[in-house]
Amino acid sequence: MSRSLPPVVLVLAGHDPSGGAGIVADSEAINASGGWALTVPTALTVQDCDNVQQVMSVSAHSVLEMVMALNTLPIAAIKLGLIADIQVLEAVEQVLRRFPGLPVVADPVLKAGGGTELSTAGLSQAYVDKLMPLVDVLTPNREELTRLTSGLPPFANDTERVVSLMEQGCGAVLVTATDDPLPGCDRHKVVHTLHTPDTTRQWQWPRLPGQFHGSGCTLASSLAARLAVGERLLTACEQAQHFTWQSLSHGYHPDLGQALPDRFFNPLFFDTTLLN
Repeated sequence: MSRSLPPVVLVLAGHDPSGGAGIVADSEAINASGGWALTVPTALTVQDCDNVQQVMSVSAHSVLEMVMALNTLPIAAIKLGLIADIQVLEAVEQVLRRFPGLPVVADPVLKAGGGTELSTAGLSQAYVDKLMPLVDVLTPNREELTRLTSGLPPFANDTERVVSLMEQGCGAVLVTATDDPLPGCDRHKVVHTLHTPDTTRQWQWPRLPGQFHGSGCTLASSLAARLAVGERLLTACEQAQHFTWQSLSHGYHPDLGQALPDRFFNPLFFDTTLLN
């Protein structure tokens, strides 16, 4: 019996050979969240479960050619990950302009979990100038939020930084505090804050011990899939966070390096009754 294709998410992101992050993680999270991933690599990396040793950008022309070859498939959402040079960033901008009206979720991968820098000040500014007007949901951690708003005073708070990005055209910002707990918050909890032009919503999750590889990719990709399925933003954010926390809590712990999420911990995880 033939089966219909699930809602399709176009992913433009880097490739992580470990499978913990990058387009492999994106594909797993999207599939487990009810979608189908089209994966276009923007960069190849040399890395393990601990850190990135080298980044090699795919040519901007190749990125555009790969996207064009997929034009017969009905794309319902777009997810952005690592963008390692200005030429590829401009190619990604062209891709987003080809698909107006689709939800775009962007995970601004500026630094590896192990500490390697993956962007520059100039590239981060170009990210804000060229992509923010085209992004519906940005999913930075607190350090990434600060770096993307480096023109603000150092003492600016998260809300002021989010407002500056929304003034650039970004539709909403889901700030994750896994890297740096919010001031005054219980350090045994992780607080994620969704900012939209109309409201602010926070969620608290128990902080898991250890360090995890690919948590940001998992969250952003699951969110993109839930938006592609048709959920509203608030519900999609909540479902994606729950899925990510469960993936991490069921994760694998290799002898060396960060833990790896198990994104297929439960194939019947999502509650379709939340669709609205």
